[in-house]
Amino acid sequence: MQILRVSLIVFGALLSLIGLVWIGQGSGYFPYPASSFMVNQSPWILRGALVLVVGLVIIWASRRFIR
Repeated sequence: MQILRVSLIVFGALLSLIGLVWIGQGSGYFPYPASSFMVNQSPWILRGALVLVVGLVIIWASRRFIR
């Protein structure tokens, strides 16, 4: 069970990081690469926030329920 818990924590952390990058690109704070279709596009802020929340819920659930 320990390997499942660690795997879910790593997966949740990666999802959270992806969500933060999407929020940064959608808001224009992280305009890399400059030719990206996501830069300054507000729908990516919402999508990034949803992915961030899913990642945090996975981390929380794996720490709470898998012992």
